[in-house]
Amino acid sequence: MPPSEPSPNRPRIERLWQRDLPARLLPAWVGLAAAAGFYRVGVGARHLYWRMMKRRAPVLTVSVGNLTVGGTGKTPFTLFLAGRLQSHGLRVGIVSRGYLRARSGARAELVADGGQLKISAENAGDEPAMMAKSFTGPIAVAKRRLDGIELLSRLGPLDAVILDDGFQHVRLSRDVDLLLVSNERGFGNGWMLPAGPMRDSIRAVGRADAIVVISSGTGASAIRPSQMKKLTAGKILHASVRPRALLLIENGVWRETPLGLGGRRVLAVSGLADPSAFYAMLRELDTELVGVFEYPDHHAYTNADWQAIVNAMRETDLVVTTEKDLVKLERFPFPRDSLYALKLEVTMDAADARALDELIIGRIKAATAADA
Repeated sequence: MPPSEPSPNRPRIERLWQRDLPARLLPAWVGLAAAAGFYRVGVGARHLYWRMMKRRAPVLTVSVGNLTVGGTGKTPFTLFLAGRLQSHGLRVGIVSRGYLRARSGARAELVADGGQLKISAENAGDEPAMMAKSFTGPIAVAKRRLDGIELLSRLGPLDAVILDDGFQHVRLSRDVDLLLVSNERGFGNGWMLPAGPMRDSIRAVGRADAIVVISSGTGASAIRPSQMKKLTAGKILHASVRPRALLLIENGVWRETPLGLGGRRVLAVSGLADPSAFYAMLRELDTELVGVFEYPDHHAYTNADWQAIVNAMRETDLVVTTEKDLVKLERFPFPRDSLYALKLEVTMDAADARALDELIIGRIKAATAADA
């Protein structure tokens, strides 16, 4: 049986990233600080090189990204944005790196079109495969995003392509850069890798056309006043990501069902960088969280994992996982009506949603006029 409470089994260094360094650990910190300095120099040199050598895509590109390791809701926000642009009658595609996907040797692969998955979740990557369940437009994966954009462009005309997790992909010129910041995670201790969670310096907020502070509603803000001051130098929008429904698999098809988890004995299963918000959401739904299985981010589930989960289910009512884990767990023969996932939904208030529309659609109109 898994532990009755979520255990902090993430690497110890990741837990240190979320707080200031205790004085007793200063000697051990010297090596990490030096490595962070080398990382900062490397990132700076890379940005300088690609600023001179960057390429432009044949279609307007919108990047959705962040500055830190770990989840900020990039994929749910990418889906929200794609759906919103589609609602305005625009033709939209999505390109992702497909992190940890099985490589086929192709420079770019079509994951889905028209809501139909074209390749396996293993070859697509968990997040692109997850997006294919909710998005009807074309989705491609490619390490070099330009290859993915060119692949989608050959399928038919597009008004815009959204890059999922594209903020650090500076080799490609973007028309709109959206930078997501988790309200509950913030920037941790503010150090760059490996001394902290930062993939880029906080000064990189200056590259963003808009900063979206995204909240899961599961805790107080972790953004420090000095960090918020840097953010307020740009355009700040706000969004929230909350559970909308449960997802249940019926005859191989994902179906939404109401969030009826009150009083249910739940086994939580996840492969996330930081599952704390996932647990908090489950508790807010009045579940009795009797056990957890925590796996590394983007975990590839095995038969042994499935057997361990099924064995632990005997004392629970159901298993609840995440959407990106469901795409990998659905191939296993779980008992009927026992495996569910939280369906998350991004929302923005009317003023912020209108500002987002004006930013992106304004750029699309300007690009169209320039090509005319």
